[in-house]
Amino acid sequence: MTNSERLQRAMLDPPDLFDSPQDVLADSDFTKAQKIEILRRWEYDASEISVAEDEGMPARDGELLQQIMCALGKLDAEIDPDRRPPTKQGGLDRQALRPGKLED
Repeated sequence: MTNSERLQRAMLDPPDLFDSPQDVLADSDFTKAQKIEILRRWEYDASEISVAEDEGMPARDGELLQQIMCALGKLDAEIDPDRRPPTKQGGLDRQALRPGKLED
């Protein structure tokens, strides 16, 4: 699998390629900006699961969402908590990551 194919797969379904957010951090094939985007997408998916749990779906422990946010912090992805979409699941839109924090 080429690096481009891996990136595409990671963007579409991060847990399909990685066992944990720490694995994203450890991957040497992706840039810092790519890792942040992968984690941002994973965070959105985890937030949607959290909403589903609130609505009666069997609950998980919420640990994954915490791991994702910690991984973003390790990448120095400065997150603006005021920039969250007005939806139940929230998620991090691209503007939530402050400018200047996506350089490698």
